[in-house]
Amino acid sequence: MSGFDAGEARRRFAEEARAERPDLALLCLLIGAEPDPVLDEAALDAAQIELDRLAGELPYRPGGPQAWALALRELLGERYGFRGAAADYERLESSLLHRVLVRRRGLPILLSVVWVEVARRAGAPVYGVALPGHFVVGLGPPADLGRQVLVDPFDGGRILSGEDAESLVTGATGARLEPSMLTPAEPLDVVMRILNNIRSWAVARPERSDVALWAVELALAVPSHPARLRYEKGQLLVQRGDFVGGAEELEEYAGLVEIVDEGMAERVRKEAFAARALLN
Repeated sequence: MSGFDAGEARRRFAEEARAERPDLALLCLLIGAEPDPVLDEAALDAAQIELDRLAGELPYRPGGPQAWALALRELLGERYGFRGAAADYERLESSLLHRVLVRRRGLPILLSVVWVEVARRAGAPVYGVALPGHFVVGLGPPADLGRQVLVDPFDGGRILSGEDAESLVTGATGARLEPSMLTPAEPLDVVMRILNNIRSWAVARPERSDVALWAVELALAVPSHPARLRYEKGQLLVQRGDFVGGAEELEEYAGLVEIVDEGMAERVRKEAFAARALLN
């Protein structure tokens, strides 16, 4: 079995990211095509079929948000053992959906993607909730503290009380939980957060600048990406010995920020000049 041709997964990813209604599961699976050379069309289909299969094992319309939360916990958390542990933060595969579906282990955001995609297929009123520092899943009316149900897939689908959610936010940021934090996360926001996690994983491992680079390049394919990603890509290319490519990215970023920050633009142009000088 061989994976996608070079560039094919990225082309598919960019195309899906620009779709009117991006497919979250497909985008997450295409992220996995970068580090996994054997991930091909059949493997993508198999992962989607597994999500469909799991959805088919949920009870038919079990009731309101609380009943859905309990059914999901029983199926995914208890019967199939999807959950996370501290050690999962050390593994790149914890951020790759196709691997999470096999291992049944992953980061909070990837386990939440599993919960959301399985529940959505079964007809549940479900969405991701991007709490600061810890991604969870919401069921029922968004940001309605009386009727919304929050669950933590990283903890096997534990249903969170208001105090639990408050503690997660306070522990991560020191701030109080605000209703605005409980609104549904858009698919592209979820994807960008996953790519940010991958970049953070790679930054802590300088020998894996290859991972940091493809994560940045995929993030650049997402509409409305932060301009600073250009700067990050330029630095990574220079770090990896592509001095010309890195200098060009740095110069492009300098042109983008010049209107709002001339000093920053000048500093970045000096970095580009220094990168070109390394060719001599």
